[in-house]
Amino acid sequence: MTLSDDVLGRARVVDTDDLKAYYAKLGKFQAGALWTVANDIEPWYPQPKSVPTLWSYRELRPLVLEALGLVSGDDAGRRVVMLVNPGRKDISASVGLLYSGLQVMGPGESMTAHRHQAAALRFVLEGQGAWTVVDGQKLKVGPRDFAITPNWTWHEHGNEGSDEPVIWQDGLDIPLVNAHDAGFYEVHPDLYQKQGEVVNSSLLTYGHGQLRPYGYEAWDKRYSPLFAYPWERTYQALLDVAAASDGSPYDGIILEYSNPLTGGSVMPTMSAHLQMLRPGEATKAHRHTGSVMYTVAKGSGHSVIAGKRFDWNEGDVFCVPSWAWHEHANGSVTDDAVLFSYNDFPVIRSLAFWREEAYPDNNGHQTVE
Repeated sequence: MTLSDDVLGRARVVDTDDLKAYYAKLGKFQAGALWTVANDIEPWYPQPKSVPTLWSYRELRPLVLEALGLVSGDDAGRRVVMLVNPGRKDISASVGLLYSGLQVMGPGESMTAHRHQAAALRFVLEGQGAWTVVDGQKLKVGPRDFAITPNWTWHEHGNEGSDEPVIWQDGLDIPLVNAHDAGFYEVHPDLYQKQGEVVNSSLLTYGHGQLRPYGYEAWDKRYSPLFAYPWERTYQALLDVAAASDGSPYDGIILEYSNPLTGGSVMPTMSAHLQMLRPGEATKAHRHTGSVMYTVAKGSGHSVIAGKRFDWNEGDVFCVPSWAWHEHANGSVTDDAVLFSYNDFPVIRSLAFWREEAYPDNNGHQTVE
C-alpha cells in the first residue's frame, strides 16, 4: 500500500472544539458524521472480531458429561455446552456468524419437538443409539455421521441406547438469523411428532449418488432432501477420490456434502465438507472470505491459522475466521487424518462476497509465531 493509497479516499479529519460541538448537535437528533467511523466500517480488508480458537475434546468431554447430572434435557431445552469464541461472546458465536455446541443425551432420553428459523446440522462424536426426527422422518445416526435439520422443520432428538450417552456437535446459523432480526421459535403442539413407518427414508430414497428418484418424487424445497450422510459412505468416497486425484494443494482430498438433486449445498445458509490429509501430507496456506468450523473426525495433526500453530486430535474443534491464512498437516506418516467442517459459504457466495488467495511467500507456508 502506497502513501497515497493510505491517504486518498480515507477519513483524516482532526477534531476541533467546533467539530466536537457539531457532533453533539447531531447526536441530539440520533445522527452522526460518517467520517468519524468511516475507516472502521469500511476497512481495507476484512477485520473479523473472531479469533482462531481450538476447543479440546479431551478437556471438554468430562464437563459435557457432568451436565447429565445437573440439568434435565427438558428443563434445559437442549443440554448443550456452547463453544464460544473469545472475540464473539457478545453474540454467543463460535466464529463469524456461526454457532456451535456439544450436545449430550443420556441412555433412553428423548427431547420434545420444536422448530426455529435457524438451520442446524449435527456431527456425531460418540455413542450408539442417537436418532433425530425431521419433519416426521426418523433418522438413526452413529459416530462420524452427518445430519441436517433445515430451518423451520419440526425436529426432536433422542438416544435409544441403553448403556452409554451420545455426544454430537451442533452447528447452527443462529447469529446470522439474529443479525437480521429474523428469529422465530415454536414448540410442537403435540410435543412429539408422528413418525413415518420407514427409518432413514431420505437416505433410502436419495442416498444413491448419481441415481435419483425419477417420475414420482417432487422436491421443491431449497435444502437437501437427504437428511443423513453416513460416515462409511463418505469416508469411502474420500478414499476413492484419493486413488484417482492429487486433490487440492490447500485442502488435500476434499468433498462437499451436497444436495443430490442440485449438486449445491445442503442448506441455503451453511455448507459442509469432509477432507482427508494423506499420511505425512501438509497443505499450503490460503485464505478466503467466509468462516469455517472444523471438527477432527479421524487422526491427529496441526493447523497453522494466522501464523499460530494449533495441535489437534480426534474430537477437537477449531475455527478459521474469515480472511485468516490457514494450512493443515497430518501428524502421522502411516495413517490418514480426516476433518469435518461447516461454513457460511452459501451466504458469502450468494451475496457476491467470495474472495480467495494463496499465500505468496515461503513456498506457500506461513511463518509460525
